Amino acid sequence: MAGPFTVACVQTTTGRDIAANLETTGVLVMDAAKAGADFVLLPETVNLMELDRAAREEKIAADDGDAGLAGFCALARESGIWLLVGSMVTPVGDGKAANRSMCIDPDGAVHAHYDKIHMFDVDLGDGEVHRESNAYGAGSKAVTVDLPWGRLGLSVCYDMRFPHLYRGLAKSGADFLAVPSAFTRPTGEAHWHVLLRARAIENGCYVFAPAQCGVHENGRKTYGHSLIIDPWGRVLADGGEEPGFVSAEIDPAQVAAVRSKIPSLTHDRDIA
Repeated sequence: MAGPFTVACVQTTTGRDIAANLETTGVLVMDAAKAGADFVLLPETVNLMELDRAAREEKIAADDGDAGLAGFCALARESGIWLLVGSMVTPVGDGKAANRSMCIDPDGAVHAHYDKIHMFDVDLGDGEVHRESNAYGAGSKAVTVDLPWGRLGLSVCYDMRFPHLYRGLAKSGADFLAVPSAFTRPTGEAHWHVLLRARAIENGCYVFAPAQCGVHENGRKTYGHSLIIDPWGRVLADGGEEPGFVSAEIDPAQVAAVRSKIPSLTHDRDIA
C-alpha cells in the first residue's frame, strides 16, 4: 500500500459558456495543485450546464475533438497531478449525450472514463422536475482505475443512491470512491451528507465528492458542500456553499485498518 497523499475537491458554479467555465475551473485546479494536491477532482458537468437541447448539441464536441478535454489534459500535465474531470457533456449520437467522467494522468493522458449509469428522472415538487434520460444515454459498465495510491471506483451524482454499484466497486478492489455531483438543494439538504457517509462506512472506502454550488445561469440551484470522507465515515473536509476547493491528507492504510475491524465486505450472503 502506498503512503499518504493529498486530495482536493474543486467546487464550481458552472454556466452556459464552455470557455468561461474552463478558465474558472483551471484557476482552481492550479491553485489546488500549488497548495500541494496530488489528485484533484472536479464536479459533474463541469464543462457545461445548459438546459436548452439545441444549444447544448451545438456547443459540445466528441472526446477526440473537444477543446475542453484537451485543456484539462494540459492542466494535468502542466501541474503534474492526477485529475478527475467529474463529468463532461459529450455527444454519443442519436441526439443524446453521455454524462462522462474522465480520469487523466500526470502525462495528460485519459487513463479511464465512465459514463453515468443511473439517470436522474425525478419530480421533487414545487415545479422542480428533472428528466435526465431525455437528453442523456445511460452507461452500462462499472469502472475502476488504478492510481499510484490505490484503486479508484468511478460514479456520478445520482449513482450514489444505488449502493450495489459501490459494493461492486469495493469488491473489485476500490479503496476510494469518486462521486462528482450537481446535487439539487432540496435533496442535498436532506440526503447529501448521510448518503455519502453511508457509502464510505458500508464499504470501508474513502469518498471524494466534488460538487456544483450556487445559482447557475440556467436557473438551476445546486447544493455545494463538496466532501472528503474517510473509511470510518468521518467528514475530513466540507466545501460549504461557495466556489473554491477543499483538501485533505489521505492515508490509504486506513482502508485496510477499517476493513479489518468490520470485515463486512466478506460477510455478504445470498438471499432467496
